[in-house]
Amino acid sequence: MAHVLSLNVGSRVETDKSDLGHTGIGKQPVSGPVEVRAPGPRGEGGSGLVTDHVSDLRFHGGDDQAVYAYAREDLDEWGAELERDLPPGLFGENLTTAGVDLTNALIGERWRIGDALLRVTSPRIPCMTFVRVMGVKGWMKKFIRRAVPGAYFAVVESGRISPGDGIEVVDRPDHKVTVGLTFRALTLEADRLPDLLPASADLPKPVLERIERRDAYGAGVDD
Repeated sequence: MAHVLSLNVGSRVETDKSDLGHTGIGKQPVSGPVEVRAPGPRGEGGSGLVTDHVSDLRFHGGDDQAVYAYAREDLDEWGAELERDLPPGLFGENLTTAGVDLTNALIGERWRIGDALLRVTSPRIPCMTFVRVMGVKGWMKKFIRRAVPGAYFAVVESGRISPGDGIEVVDRPDHKVTVGLTFRALTLEADRLPDLLPASADLPKPVLERIERRDAYGAGVDD
């Protein structure tokens, strides 16, 4: 059964691994429920979990990145490759899931967890703080090439999520735009950006702007 294996939140921690001098990336498992709600627009709102800290609001947090999930199965594959233990929350994920394929989740897909309703919005794009925290040579390239990024969610209905809660996919849109496809289009396969358009109603504004710029200026001039 698909479920939340670990529910993770972070506190502000002072560090030299972030350009800001502090970070909330190191999430720690909690034993009880956490209230989840829409935090507000990007640049103003932080995490969708009320006790969770987000440091750099320029690139993280906000309504379209309210909750981040990563699969335990994918963490285990990374752990085998890196020959190290990867505890829940290390990747900065709020939800460490089990029994669900996040990479093949559809943009716009809706998940009922606890009494909250979440909507898949986009993949996670790795930042330099993540790279420095991992301390793995070539981590940015490794993460991008494997294309198993985990998924961001918006909060459609507020509620409480607890460790062990089941995950029910209650709606899947009528297109084939997955988290994995979106990640590849935003990283190494920019020629596939137009393939994301069927999911435009659920994609974050920055992703739509990437697609528009490519349409306007043509392949080879993408940022």
